[in-house]
This record gives sequence, structure tokens and C-alpha cells, in this order.
Amino acid sequence: MNNIPQVKLGIVAVSRDCFPESLSVNRRKALVAAYAEKYDVQDIYECPVCIVESEIHMVQALEDIKKAGCNALCVYLGNFGPEISETLLAKHFDGPKMFVAAAEESQNDLSDGRGDAYCGMLNASYNLKLRNVGAYIPEYPVGTAQECADMMHEFLPIARTIIGLSDLKIISFGPRPLNFLACNAPIKPLYNIGVEIEENSELDLFEAFKKHDNDPRIPAKVAEMEAELGEGNKKPEVLPKLAQYELTLLDWVEAHRGYRKYVAIAGVLAGIPDTVWICTLLCKQPSDWNGHSGIM
Repeated sequence: MNNIPQVKLGIVAVSRDCFPESLSVNRRKALVAAYAEKYDVQDIYECPVCIVESEIHMVQALEDIKKAGCNALCVYLGNFGPEISETLLAKHFDGPKMFVAAAEESQNDLSDGRGDAYCGMLNASYNLKLRNVGAYIPEYPVGTAQECADMMHEFLPIARTIIGLSDLKIISFGPRPLNFLACNAPIKPLYNIGVEIEENSELDLFEAFKKHDNDPRIPAKVAEMEAELGEGNKKPEVLPKLAQYELTLLDWVEAHRGYRKYVAIAGVLAGIPDTVWICTLLCKQPSDWNGHSGIM
């Protein structure tokens, strides 16, 4: 089961028309080469469209990175940068985005080599705010190709988190049955960040668990657990029940995933964390335990 987003970061270079387009293009190529030298090149995609103060270029770049399967965006200011089209790209891209800019390689060539990307980054950040577009800007976003490659790599876990949350369903088990969320106001902050919630009754989970009695997949799951535990396998007698429970949850996830790509299991039973409840559910108490019969 693939439950972790894979990030593909599209790199789009931008340029002012008062600078040669080749300045941004060459700097973009150097950035991609620096990333490939140090990190996995499969993480990134080099968009061949350089946006030069053109909304048409913006649309072309947007269509290109979408076609390439990019789910994250890096706007790379190879020089000052066109504030309108570069921030429009960020506005219309549906996914996490970051802005970085090229540092001056040297001051030996003030005609073709000068980029003024630092000033452009200041203007870009202001325009992003005007458009109410959220974008990640590193603490010091101007750097060499190697430094910007490091910034992009540091952005990957941030992008992965944003992508995951935007397509996440949290499945919980508690005292209420399905579709009684009106009794659970504290989940609103999760809705605010795009997370979907499905609360189920613990009795439904228990019924599903019982339906997995003698599941033919249990021995293989037990063997997998034994291999993972190694010498730490101090309670081998509980592994079959743990395997049965894991299979119950895995099947529940697939049956209740709905339109979401990623799923997390969480919940509380009458104020008791699920981990405590699971131990109570799976561990057989002595039949002569004072006041209680054995479970299972």
C-alpha cells in the first residue's frame, strides 16, 4: 500500500525582458546539474519554458509541468524576475510551491552576468502577499546553483507534508457511529487544513475483527512480524491476534479510503487511547482474574 506521497518538483526559470533570457536558462541548467550531482534527479523536472514577462509563457509553463506529473513547484529567478507572471504561475499551480533566486556568479560581466535576483525576490514576495498566495521562501533564498539545490532538497519534506495533508483521510474509532461528526467540534482545525475525517464505532471495528478469524493471510503476517521483531519477540503467543488486527485495519483502510489517496488511523475509545484498548482487546486475561472473565 502506497501511503506516502512521492514529490516531483518542477523547476521553472523566469526572466525580465531587460535581461537576456539565456542568463536564466543557463542558470537553470546549472541548478539542475548541481541537484543531479548531489541528490536523486528523479525528484525534479526541468521545465523547458522560461517565463519572460509573458502571461502566455506562464500558461505554457503551467501546462508543461502538469503534463510532466509535477505536484510541487520551484520558481527560480535567474535574474530580477517578472512579478506578474511568476506569481500568477504560483497562484494557478495546485500544489506546494517555493521561490529561490540565483546569486551573482561574478561581477566581471555587468552586462550579461548581472541578474539582480535578490531585489527580484523581494518584489516577488510582496506580490505573492498581494495575491494571497502561500509559498515557501527559504530564510536566505538567494544562492549559487549548489546552494539553491540544497534549498530545493530541503523543501521536499515540506512539499510531501502539504501534499499528504491535502489528500489525507483520518479514520478513527470511538464511541460514536459513522456520520455523527456534529458531536466532535475539535476536528474543525483538521478540516481547515484540508484533512477529511471518518469516525466509526469501535463496535463496528470489533465486528470486522471477528470476521477476520482464521484469515488465511494471518500466518504470513505472523512470519513478517517475527522477522521484524527478531530477538525482541518476547510474546510470540499474541502475534496471531496482532496479525489479525493488522489485517482488519488494512482491509478497513481500503474499504473506507473513498476519494482520498492517503489514510491514517487514529482514535480514542471513551477517553482511553486506542493503544490501551488494543492491548485490552488482544491480551487474554487469566480466566480466574478477580471479577472478570477472559477476553477472547
